[in-house]
Amino acid sequence: MSSEFELIRRYFSRPTAQAILGPGDDCALVAPSPGMNLAITTDMLVEGTHFLPNTDPSRLGWKALAVNLSDLAAMGARPRWALLAGSLPEACESWVGSFAEGLYACATRFGVDVIGGDTTRGPRNLCLTAIGELPAGTALRRDGALPGDDLWVSGQPGLAALGLAHLQARTRLPDELADSCLASLLRPFPRVELGLSLRGLAHAAIDISDGLLADLGHILERSGVAAEVFVAQLPPLPAQADPVLARRCQLAGGDDYELMFSAPPEKRSELAALARRLALPLWRCGHLVGSSPGRIDVFGEEGQPLAIEQRGYDHFG
Repeated sequence: MSSEFELIRRYFSRPTAQAILGPGDDCALVAPSPGMNLAITTDMLVEGTHFLPNTDPSRLGWKALAVNLSDLAAMGARPRWALLAGSLPEACESWVGSFAEGLYACATRFGVDVIGGDTTRGPRNLCLTAIGELPAGTALRRDGALPGDDLWVSGQPGLAALGLAHLQARTRLPDELADSCLASLLRPFPRVELGLSLRGLAHAAIDISDGLLADLGHILERSGVAAEVFVAQLPPLPAQADPVLARRCQLAGGDDYELMFSAPPEKRSELAALARRLALPLWRCGHLVGSSPGRIDVFGEEGQPLAIEQRGYDHFG
């Protein structure tokens, strides 16, 4: 069995292109680009809470970094660097090697240098910190939404939660749909290019990690506005899935890592062109109003008001 430092040297000491000094010293050294702000985010993944014990380590390595890059995307930041800290019950080389391959596959895809971290023995927990850059004053913050803004969401929210329900045998999906949902759950694709392109178009943005309605609520509270959401304008539900479960997953499932954002109506044509350029569906699913800050009114397929009991995931709820 390898020692801690042998594991680090073997699997986490790859060359870095954007750092002055990478893994192997007490600190990494980086030089921010002139005129740029740094965007810094961190996320934990805890076995049994965020991933199942039998999760493929390669997929887990990808996801551990991807969920952090999704936060950077929501701010309109370009990913640059990442640090990894984790505890493992044992130094299993096959597990660590597979995890590292997934981690570095994601890092390579999005131009990220892994510049350091820490390991210890304990229950399997992972903590990633990602650092990005963006021009000063251009961040897509949660507090910039305005009454009258359109409300948009990218991609196909709800598939990841359906995938989890399938894994937990709470539903049974046809093979092709199950594969698509499990890919959304286990190998999310952070919308980095969308986030970069939304600078100057969107007023506010957030990534959907805890559920579409729950995360929308954060924008509303920070911006002092309310929202009307129309489910008929959200992506169509998978025809092969239970419609009640699929709708619940779409509105409150979480783990999607799509972007929800607000933008003024005059940006609709530019956003339509952006969707075509990125080959990424963007759904205009509602609008913001100035009364009752934080309130979300949801309307069904026929325009009828819907009572939503659960908006999303709360670790202490």
